[in-house]
Parts: sequence; C-alpha cells; structure tokens
Amino acid sequence: MRIVTWTIRLVLLLFLVVLAARNVEPVTLRFYSDFAWQAPLIVLLFGAFAAGALFGILALVGTLLRQRREISALKKKLSPLEPSPPPPPF
Repeated sequence: MRIVTWTIRLVLLLFLVVLAARNVEPVTLRFYSDFAWQAPLIVLLFGAFAAGALFGILALVGTLLRQRREISALKKKLSPLEPSPPPPPF
C-alpha cells in the first residue's frame, strides 16, 4: 500500500511541476476599485488552491472542537470503576 501511495504522490508532484513549467505567462487579476495584480498564472492557481484548502480547514475547526468537548464530557460520565477496553491494535 505504501508503494501505491508514494506512486500517486510522485505522479501528482510531476504533474504539478509540469503544470508550473507550462504556465509561466503573466496574467492580470483585476479586483474592484481599479486594483489589479499581475503575476504568473501558476502563482495565481496555487494561491487559489491554497486559499480553498485554508477555508476548508477553517470550516472544520468548529466541528472538531465541538466533537473534542463532547468526547471529553462523555469520558467524564464513564464510571471510574469500569475498566476501559484496551485500544485496538494498529
């Protein structure tokens, strides 16, 4: 399974390197109020990807914290006399 995972990572990396090498033309990104930013296309593509990934992570933070609080509360409700089951093997 590790070989498959590393093969997929390598193929993805090579794809991104080729994409970056082929998209170096400068493009202009225009915002409101006549603000424009000129950068290579690949920089803007990677920036949009990174911004999307960041927003996705931030969207999950609230759920993650709520689940952690709930798990902590449930653990406190368990009786201290009950032995906890052993963790599953990896």
